[in-house]
Amino acid sequence: MTKDQLLTRLSSTAAVLTRRRALLAGAAVGAAGTAGVLAAVMGEDPVRPALRAAGPPAVARPLKPSAYRLQPLTGYGTPHAAHRKTLVRHEPLLKVSGRGRTMVLTFDDGPDPRYTPHILDTLAEYDVRAMFFVCGEMAVDNKDLLARMADEGHVVGNHTWSHPLLTRLTRSRIRSEMERTCDVIEDAYGERPEWFRAPYGAWNRAAFQIGAELGMDPLAWTVDTLDWSRPGTRSIVGRVENGAAPGVVVLSHDAGGDRSQSVRALRDYLPQLLDSGYHVTVPRRQYA
Repeated sequence: MTKDQLLTRLSSTAAVLTRRRALLAGAAVGAAGTAGVLAAVMGEDPVRPALRAAGPPAVARPLKPSAYRLQPLTGYGTPHAAHRKTLVRHEPLLKVSGRGRTMVLTFDDGPDPRYTPHILDTLAEYDVRAMFFVCGEMAVDNKDLLARMADEGHVVGNHTWSHPLLTRLTRSRIRSEMERTCDVIEDAYGERPEWFRAPYGAWNRAAFQIGAELGMDPLAWTVDTLDWSRPGTRSIVGRVENGAAPGVVVLSHDAGGDRSQSVRALRDYLPQLLDSGYHVTVPRRQYA
């Protein structure tokens, strides 16, 4: 075999081996990668990936259940991206707007591990969302209940840290009561509250201003069940049924004392409200 014939055979063998390596590499990186590797080993300009065409993005794969739980509840509240100024009100909202026979159930002073889970169980049984105005000193020791509220679509509002009479506090103390509770709610619930409620319904100018500065609207109530006085389960149910009307906000409690009557009353009046055609839900913010 001449020298020229030997060089020709070696060159042919090297080309085959090179192509084989390229194909093996291409199997790992896909068709586009194969083209690039082939071009590189053959001494040609690599093939550049085409630019993504204009138009809607590709449809993402469905999220796994565990990932879905981390997504914001877009059906309630306002997306984080929309930063808007909160109006400083001179009086709290007493009713809510909504289509048809819409009502809102609210529970104050919790969360309490003795009663709040039973209320959440009843709401879950009927697929109903409610509002919980929590006190920071209760929430800090029961963060798991706030996390459950977030998972199940409920709205958590600010009811101050220690449930004081705001009209007797300085501005700095009011801010501390509200801000500390906002921090605990954000840590446990995942979002800062958009609503606040003054203990005992005692509002003043400072409370409205500081609440607005912290991004919250004041919400009071239309129907007071007086469940804090433990008037009897039947009495609580009667107040809710007699006061039911479109836009009504019902005040109850899930902490601050023995709330077993409140728990039993909810199991009684909630299915009756739903059977009567009421849509029990949570309100949407109305920004300035």
